[in-house]
Amino acid sequence: MDAEGFNRRVRLRSRVRVGEWVDRVCDNGQGGESATSTPHQCNSNMNTTTMDEQLEKRNTAGVTESKVKAHEPSDTWQLAGRHYQSRLLVGTGKYADFAQTRAAIVASGAEIVTVALRRTNIGQSNDEPNLLDYLPDDLTILPNTAGCYSATEAIRVCHLARELLDGHNLVKLEVLGDEKTLYPKVAETVRAAQCLVEDGFQVMAYTSDDPLVAKELAEAGCVAVMPLAAPIGSGLGIRNPYNIMLILEQATVPILVDAGVGTASDAAIAMELGCDGVLMNTAIAQAQQPVVMAEAMRLAIQAGRLAYRAGRMPRRLYASASSPIAGIVGVS
Repeated sequence: MDAEGFNRRVRLRSRVRVGEWVDRVCDNGQGGESATSTPHQCNSNMNTTTMDEQLEKRNTAGVTESKVKAHEPSDTWQLAGRHYQSRLLVGTGKYADFAQTRAAIVASGAEIVTVALRRTNIGQSNDEPNLLDYLPDDLTILPNTAGCYSATEAIRVCHLARELLDGHNLVKLEVLGDEKTLYPKVAETVRAAQCLVEDGFQVMAYTSDDPLVAKELAEAGCVAVMPLAAPIGSGLGIRNPYNIMLILEQATVPILVDAGVGTASDAAIAMELGCDGVLMNTAIAQAQQPVVMAEAMRLAIQAGRLAYRAGRMPRRLYASASSPIAGIVGVS
């Protein structure tokens, strides 16, 4: 049965049930009064049709309004002086080939893609395929320093990126501590960020979820701070949402969750917390169907952002009935 047929059946059943209830009220009366004594005429067809039409109009209006809000042009975010619509940033590694990379990027709707210069060719090797030849033309390329374990290495890679991309200054800074955890080496990250900012780079810094470090990086001049949700490539999701909330509370630059996202619900949670965006790679590239997962992530980012803007209900210890007791038939 298609969706339209299913909805027709639900509406028909609703009419029947409401009609039966109205008939019982008319036959038996309410509160000791007969049906003929009530000032309202019992016309089940009229009442049920009106109820059904009102519900359908209300639901339709709600869906339309939500769609408008979810894609509202004014709900953009700003990075290094440029406005972006998509809040999903994606990586370009671990895919089967460049064709799959492109398909996943298109499905994700991302406007910013990050490239590891130490692992991917974007022009530094003439003997290998160039990733840039496979990417859509309207993307912002975000070179990153993945694989660097010192500030000196990271700074050198950023200068290489600027040379290869004709003066491109926007970079993602990663300075790692060890190969097992891939946790950021915080002191080296801060030092590299300070040097790069002085050299005119626009730095997006990958860091731990320590609120004090995030604040220090913002004060150093980074255009965005990117705390991890969990170790890179782990897929564990946001392990410490409370630290992310503390970072957001003091934020003066965009905050994007980076690393550790495993599935769509993880991305939605990050957005519900109030993050400006999410950067991911492995969660899409290592999914059983990367292109399908890319679309799922796009929708999750939109849903999480919309939920954040809507404002969730307060959490309560005890139950609260969805329908109030007052006004229920037969209840005084």
